[in-house]
Amino acid sequence: MRHALRVGFLGPPGTFTEQALLSEPDLAGAELRPMPSISEVLSATAEGEVDLGFVPIENSIEGTVNLTLDTLAFETDLLIQREVVAKIQLNLLVPPATSLSEVTTVVSIPHATAQVRGFLARELPGVATRAVNSTAEAARLVGESGEKGLAAVGTALAAELYGLDLVAVDIEDHPENQTRFVAVAPAGIPAPSGHDKTTVVCFQHADRPGSLLAILQEFAARAVNLTKLESRPTKRSLGDYCFIIDFEGHVADELVADCLRDLKAKLADVKFLGSYPAVGHHGEALRRDAEASWRQADEWLSRLRSDIAPRAGDVPSA
Repeated sequence: MRHALRVGFLGPPGTFTEQALLSEPDLAGAELRPMPSISEVLSATAEGEVDLGFVPIENSIEGTVNLTLDTLAFETDLLIQREVVAKIQLNLLVPPATSLSEVTTVVSIPHATAQVRGFLARELPGVATRAVNSTAEAARLVGESGEKGLAAVGTALAAELYGLDLVAVDIEDHPENQTRFVAVAPAGIPAPSGHDKTTVVCFQHADRPGSLLAILQEFAARAVNLTKLESRPTKRSLGDYCFIIDFEGHVADELVADCLRDLKAKLADVKFLGSYPAVGHHGEALRRDAEASWRQADEWLSRLRSDIAPRAGDVPSA
């Protein structure tokens, strides 16, 4: 018998990752396995210990979660299966009966601490910060340590799980704080949904003027909209960079397939990280019109090429 779907996620219980995961009904009903770090989630997924890994990849305030992106780009062959975007509400969690003025050290994952810089500077100037692997790990540490003056930045769920009080709520510096999460698997590309996104990594032959423009022109020529463009060091040598690109469309779309074919032919390499259902607003009608125009152009070119005379000496086909 086939085993139940196993999903690894950044734990322990009470993280924003778990909250986002539980918002997906099919994943919420799976066998959920919290893991101590993003690296361990992705490693366990690549090695088949779990069927899916669920991790944060981007925040609207702090940008890319580099550990996630770099692991997908350089260290594994995992494919993105879906994306989930969740609103992030950050709170300051303290042991019972602790006041804000008693806090001397704040612990959390660095991405979360960075999102409350303004609150810390305004309400807790000079307070020390300490990094851990997740917001829930921070809450658990505060709940179990008994260390006086220790507080965590985390979720209301984590406060409930680890017996903590919310001494301050909604402390993020920007109210529209969102994090994008991805589910990844060792293989498989989801079928087109009509509203999809594709992610690739483009490696250059050499760093030379116009190299990025040459890549972008492939998308512009086909009216394929980019939703994210980021350069990352390839880890090979100083100054050697690649480009991670998210764009609208699915590898099953003719326009996308044609674009990827040309990129693969011209660049040192293109790593495909997945085509998957996208969230949010989309340009489905625009892509549909562009796809129809591409087919018409392809038919026109095929008719032209069918009129090419055979070369001297060629044997006509039967």
